[in-house]
Amino acid sequence: MEHPKEYANREVVVLGLARSGVSAAKTMHAFGAKVTVNDRKPREESPEAAVLEELGVTVVCGGHPDGLIHPGVSLVIKNPGIPYTAPPVAAALELGIEVVTEVEIAYHLSAAPMIGITGSNGKTTTTTWIGNMLEAAGLNPIVAGNIGTPLCDAALEAKEDDWLVVELSSFQLKGTKQFAPRIACLLNVAETHLDYHGSMEDYTASKARIFVNQTPEDVSIVNWDDPFCRDLVPYLKGKIVPFSMNEELVLEGVYASPSYSAESEADGRAIVYRDAAGELHEIIRVSEIGLPGSYNAANAMAAVAAAIAAGVDPSALRGPLAAFGGVEHRLESLGEVGGVFYYNNSKATNSKATLTALSAFEQPVVLIAGGLDRGSDYEELLPALRDQVKALVTLGETREKIANVARRAGIDRIAVIEPDSEGSEATLRRAVSEARLLAESGDTVLLSPACASWDMFASFEERGRVFKEAVRSISE
Repeated sequence: MEHPKEYANREVVVLGLARSGVSAAKTMHAFGAKVTVNDRKPREESPEAAVLEELGVTVVCGGHPDGLIHPGVSLVIKNPGIPYTAPPVAAALELGIEVVTEVEIAYHLSAAPMIGITGSNGKTTTTTWIGNMLEAAGLNPIVAGNIGTPLCDAALEAKEDDWLVVELSSFQLKGTKQFAPRIACLLNVAETHLDYHGSMEDYTASKARIFVNQTPEDVSIVNWDDPFCRDLVPYLKGKIVPFSMNEELVLEGVYASPSYSAESEADGRAIVYRDAAGELHEIIRVSEIGLPGSYNAANAMAAVAAAIAAGVDPSALRGPLAAFGGVEHRLESLGEVGGVFYYNNSKATNSKATLTALSAFEQPVVLIAGGLDRGSDYEELLPALRDQVKALVTLGETREKIANVARRAGIDRIAVIEPDSEGSEATLRRAVSEARLLAESGDTVLLSPACASWDMFASFEERGRVFKEAVRSISE
């Protein structure tokens, strides 16, 4: 697409009245575009409409009217979650009209360089960590995208000496054209969102778009332990900086290595940065990182690589790594009740996220899982259920599917929670009560659903909040 200023007096359609849509609509209107915003929700469910109309933006609610997309439209900006099969998107593509997401708009507007973070799991944790590291080092990060400030707003605010630190989904990246972050980070790739993308090929291609427009002056951070990420390396044009939990890297990168000190010859593993000259910098021992689990150590390594690429001295990174307590709904510790430890990992909307969460615990786990049925058979959970889970509580559309996998794993303490007549909140509260009965002192109760929330809750955040309230109620 062209710079937003080039759309003055041209027709632009924005699909979706969510935060990104409102921000994009205001931005394009400010540059003089003739903006129409369209949303399927009824007008009474769209309070944002009045704000836009006061500015002179046309808002159409309650469906997609005939004629919304026509040859006179120059650009369509869509909410990332709207599928490409939606009628107005399909109509735009058939007419050859460019369809982008807010990320593309923000890229053209930002005076600040961008750090883009994507991956199937760990995006929010890593993005937040990078922001903390840059701030602690005296730089000026603006955390935006899926978290923080809407991306167009952040791009307009950003100055040349700022850093725009952006969490990016496959949905957002699929709608980019020229977008090229100065530092791009791909954490991992797992099978997810196939209901949107239609195939793993489309999903992985969308993730890989974070690297497509980079140049040799840019930095490409990749997970050396993930086969898909590693297979991309020959095609990357930026400076490649890998991170690895499993390999000692011989070129510049971040990896886990035995830690040595004056007190003892070996003190376990540490995160180490090997610079371009081959010199090693020990950042922090893995056991001292503020979040548990090897996958959080991997997230930490990715954040270290990004922060150093942005100019942070390796010696300044230990503090932010040790102090970080995590992000809400992402392996969030809720404390101990009656000798049992409770963790909220409602963000785990796929099996891989649940597997990585389970790997963080050495003590017995009572797992609460289940939710929207997207067609997965949950077979990949079987080894972890066998080895790490002492009891299971299932709920939602997938409750019987997951319970059947658990039975095959040899778990005999399984509670299948049927929908409560009083609603979804009551159902989840019953699940917490059952988990409490199944847990003993020293155990962990972990909400890590391996499923999206939409069969019962509007979002994983709402599901997590209800879980937290239920845990608080048993501690009172």
